[in-house]
Amino acid sequence: MATATNTKNQKNTSAEGKDKARREGAQKVKANGKTEAASNGKIEFAIDKKALKKMRLVAVAYSYVEREMFATEDAYVAEVEVEGRAQQVLEALERIGLKAKLYPANQYLIPTLLVDDPDVVLNLVDTVKGSDLLQTTVPAALELANIPYTGAGMQGLVIGNNRQLTKQLLKAAEIPTPEYQFIRRAGTSIDKDLGVPLIVKLNESGGSVGIDNNAVNETIEEAQEKANTLLTTYKIPVIVEQFIDGTEINAVIFDDGKRKHVFMGEKVFKSAPDGKHFFQSLEAYNDVNFYHYTPVEEALAAKITTYAQRAFTAIGCRDYAKFDIRVDQKSGIPYFTDCNPNTAFGPGNDIPFTELLTFYGLKFDDMLMSMMSKYAKQIKPRR
Repeated sequence: MATATNTKNQKNTSAEGKDKARREGAQKVKANGKTEAASNGKIEFAIDKKALKKMRLVAVAYSYVEREMFATEDAYVAEVEVEGRAQQVLEALERIGLKAKLYPANQYLIPTLLVDDPDVVLNLVDTVKGSDLLQTTVPAALELANIPYTGAGMQGLVIGNNRQLTKQLLKAAEIPTPEYQFIRRAGTSIDKDLGVPLIVKLNESGGSVGIDNNAVNETIEEAQEKANTLLTTYKIPVIVEQFIDGTEINAVIFDDGKRKHVFMGEKVFKSAPDGKHFFQSLEAYNDVNFYHYTPVEEALAAKITTYAQRAFTAIGCRDYAKFDIRVDQKSGIPYFTDCNPNTAFGPGNDIPFTELLTFYGLKFDDMLMSMMSKYAKQIKPRR
């Protein structure tokens, strides 16, 4: 199992290759005219530099992580780099002229924030005490303390980080999502009507935790064994979902206060982890060249944009979010499989949100300035 340090080193040494792929992809986007960048001219985020001058302090809150908080080494490694990403965000805030300070999301978070009195908390907290489910306690506490914060509120986090709730809402909003079965207890029989292939996912987890190179199951028996293993190991309910063979698309939304921008790219994988199906497993996170983005065909992009904007609002996302989509190779239907309401955020080369901004020829710092100015305009005069 790769350690967090090894993972970082592999990402750093391979960054140039992925940067090249992103630059080539961005050139294709502009040449083909199949995305927002080309069809609507130059993309500009709403920025109020005058309002930004009113900001005294931005608090960057991030997950406090210790090994014993997590059920497995995989889950720990998937989260341990959060402090490094938070440091990168702090440096980006300083580049755009804002004073910022880091705050780990431990028991001292709210008391410290009340003392420092920041203008806004940039909320990067993915887990609390190792639990994705508990991350909702941060916006809840911030709401109680009347402290403004970025990202999804309680509704968006509760729904977006629960695959079953997300699927129920997507269905209600008439957004395609694969058929599935929600299972709480090991030994529960999988409905054979789901068919195969199937993929088993933890109901409350991100970062592909639990999705290894053999995650796609060709038989009900294989899926049953996988579900029982995940339930026993992580003590979290699972989703048994129809695996959609076809292309995979990442779509991110950024709301600058005037427009919900949608940026997307089709993931072209270097190989199939299991030799047959193309998807991203946890092991593949160690290889930053495992995929690169290519433009999405215009008609499909328009359809996904409509669905993504609808899902963003229905789930209760705010500021930004990421959606994972699988496009059925036979029907061409784009199935929304996952939502990440507070997706990994930062200027690093290994973050899909930033990868897609770069793919469209956009800068993370400009997006950050836009988001901060949106909150700066809400600052009231201090007594």
